Amino acid sequence: MGYLIDNLQYANWSEKIFRQMRAGGVDAVHVTIAYHESFREMVLQLERFNRYFEQFPDLIFKGTLGDDVRRARDTGRTAIFFGFQNPSPIEDDIGLVEICHQLGIRFMQLTYNNQSLLATGCYEDDDTGLTRMGRQVVHEMNRVGLVVDMSHSGDRSTLEAIDHSTRPIAITHANPHWWHPALRNKSDDVLRALTDAGGMLGFSVYPHHLKGGSDCTVRDFCEMVAEAASRYGARHLGIGTDLCQDHPDSVVEWMRVGRWSKVIDYGEGSASDAGFPPMPSWFNDNRDFGNIRDGLAAVGFDTAEVDGIMGDNWLAFYDNSFGAAHA
Repeated sequence: MGYLIDNLQYANWSEKIFRQMRAGGVDAVHVTIAYHESFREMVLQLERFNRYFEQFPDLIFKGTLGDDVRRARDTGRTAIFFGFQNPSPIEDDIGLVEICHQLGIRFMQLTYNNQSLLATGCYEDDDTGLTRMGRQVVHEMNRVGLVVDMSHSGDRSTLEAIDHSTRPIAITHANPHWWHPALRNKSDDVLRALTDAGGMLGFSVYPHHLKGGSDCTVRDFCEMVAEAASRYGARHLGIGTDLCQDHPDSVVEWMRVGRWSKVIDYGEGSASDAGFPPMPSWFNDNRDFGNIRDGLAAVGFDTAEVDGIMGDNWLAFYDNSFGAAHA
């Protein structure tokens, strides 16, 4: 069986979840460690994970290269790769891009939902594309091996990032807009440009990104993946569940509001649905990846394609993305 990689989770981490990862045979997870945090606050999250690595060395360890996924499989553990969902930890200092890579960060979104110093988020009315700093930061990320992630960015900014980047980029956790027209889901033009340039799309199971929300069936989800494969090629597709397990609803407020607003911004939710939405019945935690694997096979993918989508495609991307650019 191929590797199993979930390329985006933001859980309330605990021994329980780490053991569920092992029970589910998860070889690697890309873990969000920053939304609106400053550099120093982000470092505190690294300290927290260092304690987890010390406490649970038989379950998890820090990953920085594709070979760490192979080592995880060989040793019966889960490799944890770090990423940011906002560039706030680099503040206004391009030199921190390399420092963050040296600390083990491997993905960084150029925006969350709002305008940043680098690009425009998907909730802004006017997408002005990459900023002057954004173009330089993309170049620096390419140089050191920090992956450009445009999951929460507007279309123009995403297309400009794809065009400006000299290395393939990622949309780690989103679905096609043609399947479900959420603001966070991506247009066909964006997904074609992404995959034509060698980039990766990770499909999300977060209910706001699903057609039918929490009631979406695994069959509906896998039929969407099959249509995406017919349009963009199965080798560019993976999973990025956006699993936010065991968090209190106060955490989704931090994700949406941070420190930028005095009033509540409900994002993809609403006043009547302000918290985390219920997960679909077929995916509640890391033990449920088999439901997706079986669903992909049921809609006609062959074994190699299923293995690719479940993790082998991300592993190939890791192998090519996390090291310094070749001169």
